[in-house]
Amino acid sequence: MECLYCFLGFLLLAARLPLDAAKRVHDVLINERPSGYMREHRQLNGWSSDENDWNEKLYPVWKRGDSRWKNSWKGDRVQALLTSDGPALVGSTITFAVNLVFPRCQQEDASGNIVYEKNCRNDTGPSPDPYVYNWTAWTEDSDWGNGTRQGHHGKPFPHPAKWNFVYVFHTLGQYFQKSGQCSVRVSINTASVTLGPQIMEVTVYRRHRRTYVPIAKVKDVYVVTDQIPVFVTMSQKNNRNSSDETFLKDLPIMFDVLIHDPSHFLNESAISYKWNFGDNTGLFVSNNHTLNHTYVLNGTFSLNLTVQATVPGPCPSPSPRPPKTTPSSASTLKSCFSDSPVPAGDNALKLREIPDKNCHINRYGYFKATITIVEGILEVNIIQVTDVLMPMPQPDNPLVDFVVTCQGSIPTEVCTVISDPTCQVTQNTVCDPVDMDLGDMCLLTVRRAFGGSGTYCMNVTLGDDASLALTSTLVSIPGRDPDSLLRMASGTLVFVGCMAIFVTVIALLVYKKHKEYKPIENSTGIVVRGKGLNVFLNFAKMLFPGNQEKDPLLKNQPGIL
Repeated sequence: MECLYCFLGFLLLAARLPLDAAKRVHDVLINERPSGYMREHRQLNGWSSDENDWNEKLYPVWKRGDSRWKNSWKGDRVQALLTSDGPALVGSTITFAVNLVFPRCQQEDASGNIVYEKNCRNDTGPSPDPYVYNWTAWTEDSDWGNGTRQGHHGKPFPHPAKWNFVYVFHTLGQYFQKSGQCSVRVSINTASVTLGPQIMEVTVYRRHRRTYVPIAKVKDVYVVTDQIPVFVTMSQKNNRNSSDETFLKDLPIMFDVLIHDPSHFLNESAISYKWNFGDNTGLFVSNNHTLNHTYVLNGTFSLNLTVQATVPGPCPSPSPRPPKTTPSSASTLKSCFSDSPVPAGDNALKLREIPDKNCHINRYGYFKATITIVEGILEVNIIQVTDVLMPMPQPDNPLVDFVVTCQGSIPTEVCTVISDPTCQVTQNTVCDPVDMDLGDMCLLTVRRAFGGSGTYCMNVTLGDDASLALTSTLVSIPGRDPDSLLRMASGTLVFVGCMAIFVTVIALLVYKKHKEYKPIENSTGIVVRGKGLNVFLNFAKMLFPGNQEKDPLLKNQPGIL
């Protein structure tokens, strides 16, 4: 009898060995468990428990560092990129996306096959076969022909002729299998997800005739929170750098609240924004996600924002009320969830769960920042534009003076941009330091050269360490008319000719008046003739002051050179 018991025990032990040796899903998919890992989680819709057995014949398991990874793909290893649109507000939907990155010169075609890119060369040179994996050409056996293949745990496996990759997602003690091409997306509702950071792991398999081969593993951390993810952008006119959270006094700052809600969970919610700007101006409550505020003092201020979203939701389940001591068939109760009367009896009441549209769930989000307010250039204006007069002929690059004024702090630099009339195509950019002492009044003249006649867009920017102020104007440079230049030249020639004739007549008259016969030895006559010639020359110099005689034999006054 003892031998019979031993034999039966041996049979039972042998029968249990395959079960003990069978791998479970969590043994395969989990590389390492973080601290505080919980085995018990609420069920995700459509996901399976990782306590199920793993079919290692269909989906082989390779540890990290296994040499078989090197041959899992032709050419090189495939990389898997896992991203999510978290952080996710609890109750919303979070979406995970996996994208496969193939080795160089490989891509997926419209049929799902992996082919070599045309005109792309890698280290191994061009391949005579255009396909890396031509899955559509593989012969389907009877196991695949019916479209699905039942695994030992009852889950249908994908039809390999259509989908060539299998993605196994694993998180919160559960897994989800999805087939697809080189990119897939999976979404889960976070209503049953534990708050805090969680890990999503994905293992990717490629089809290999009647089985699959692992090609990549990837994991990422995602966060589920009960606070609304809030971001605030701050912008201000004339502010040189908003990213340093330094802004200008006496100019409005625009605050724009961005709520991270990619699944549109809060679309039907009533959202309010409560602002405290830290400058003793009080509390501002708004239903608009944008708000302008102006600081009138310099200094450092603490900004606080509270976002409240009222989400319509189901009312909580009512608790049974204790039995009444004095029964009354005519007495009624009012449900706290409805105005409808509910009959009361002698025994414990079992209230009907009547939904009420006035039940809501409040969620909050918070934003804090410390901002600095300083002086800056508030405004700049061009008050006068004048041409710079140049001697004839007019230069090819006419000069124009711009008289510029500004309000606020005194600038330290001025930059100008000359462009086409649409202010789109830049032609010339010049920056100069403002090293002059302007005192308390911002008034300066900017001189710039233009490339010929035409209409230009002129941008003038004044700047200092904290601000940049810009103004623009259109400048019209008149052209030089060739006909007018010809007429001016002809008029000049006529004037010079007339003056030459007039001077000649005057010279003849003077010469005739002073001409008389004198003996050659009389020195007085030489002097008279010399005086007459001097009169003519002095008159000529008066008419042509630019023509100064340089001959020393003709000068009669000292210092003319």
